[in-house]
Amino acid sequence: MTEPRIPIGLPARRAALDLLAAAFSRRAGLEDESAAPGLADLEPRDRAFARLLVLTALRRLGPLDRALDARIPRAPPEIVRNILRLGAVQALVLGAPPHAAVSASVDLAESLPDARRSKGLVNAVLRGLIREPPDLSDPEALAPDWLLARWSAAWGRPAALSVASIIAGEPDTDLTLREDPGDLAETLTLTRIAADTWRTARRGEVAAWDGFAEGRWWVQDASAAVPARLLNPRPGLTALDLCAAPGGKTLQLAAAGAEVTALDRSPARLRRVRENLERTGLTAEVIAADSGTWDDGRTFDAVLLDAPCSATGTFRRNPDVLWAVKPGDIASLAADQARLLDAAARRVRPGGRLVYCVCSLETEEGEAQVTGFLKRCADFALDPIAPGEGGAPRESRLEDGTLRILPTHRPGGTDGFFIARFARRPNRRARRDLAQGAGAVKSGS
Repeated sequence: MTEPRIPIGLPARRAALDLLAAAFSRRAGLEDESAAPGLADLEPRDRAFARLLVLTALRRLGPLDRALDARIPRAPPEIVRNILRLGAVQALVLGAPPHAAVSASVDLAESLPDARRSKGLVNAVLRGLIREPPDLSDPEALAPDWLLARWSAAWGRPAALSVASIIAGEPDTDLTLREDPGDLAETLTLTRIAADTWRTARRGEVAAWDGFAEGRWWVQDASAAVPARLLNPRPGLTALDLCAAPGGKTLQLAAAGAEVTALDRSPARLRRVRENLERTGLTAEVIAADSGTWDDGRTFDAVLLDAPCSATGTFRRNPDVLWAVKPGDIASLAADQARLLDAAARRVRPGGRLVYCVCSLETEEGEAQVTGFLKRCADFALDPIAPGEGGAPRESRLEDGTLRILPTHRPGGTDGFFIARFARRPNRRARRDLAQGAGAVKSGS
């Protein structure tokens, strides 16, 4: 008995189909192989192809769905829509031969009981799209309508459309280097972005790149590298990194000589922190605990809270966030952020600093958190960030000294972030000692 024919590339396309469904349901991140059952069994090249296919579909999803809706008289099952999405981007964006993209998509539909009856639809719709290619880079359609409306209200329509236009592009890779790049500048084709942040056009499996195994660098977006620098990390400084995983900011603080405690509620995510510490030869105390209920009584010179958020600012690398997040999620997340910010404040010693940041473009998770926090915590004041401080784009500085980094603020793009720095006022005894010291200096002068 002969084995049934399995078309070349079908396992990778099935994995891509599972991965796309997982992205919409937020079952797991696109880098998590548990998101698609067959992903781990693929060869590295096929695994990379599956991820590229899904990321490309997500980056063009808005205009792609508009084009599909114009050609489909009645909404098909979601699995069929996903097959059409993947087939269309193969032919229209990734440059696959049109007949091959159509044939592979029909084979994929035929291999799945829930899609088999729709293989004729798949064939007809894809052929129609190939004959009359739609514009899959229209910034008016690249972001969900409700998000584009929010961004327009916050920054104006032209700025919102400029941000949305970045969604379709595949980003370069930013690295934080522990020292001057030396030979890596040539082997990785590095361009300096800010301070110790360098950018390369290389993409893919970073573990095989020069310098990775030796711990000479770690992947970290240029925007994500700013918050830790704003604490002026140095030897002897005690620093607490809350919600620390995957650990880029912990590594920055430790590399500068600070005595770091890294806290995260997820033991699984903390494994990545420990692996990165081991690879780089850096040290930090790593604790699995909820940042809001951690019962340790210590206070620290510097506290960094990169709070869980909608992550809409990370769409360059994680386009799924644009389609998975819902309007109601933002209010819920903002409430959690306020709770964590209050908990972080209790960890700051008098005279110490607190940096709050989110990789979100939404004002409720950024600017509004500052207003609420200062009302609740009278012993804290904003510590304004100077223009360009920490390697932040100068145009990201707001009038009050906080940072609103937009993805358009660096050539080639950058993650969207909001960052605020606070200083805790010295307690009464400390203020009295300071005043007495100042008086002694004055009388002795």
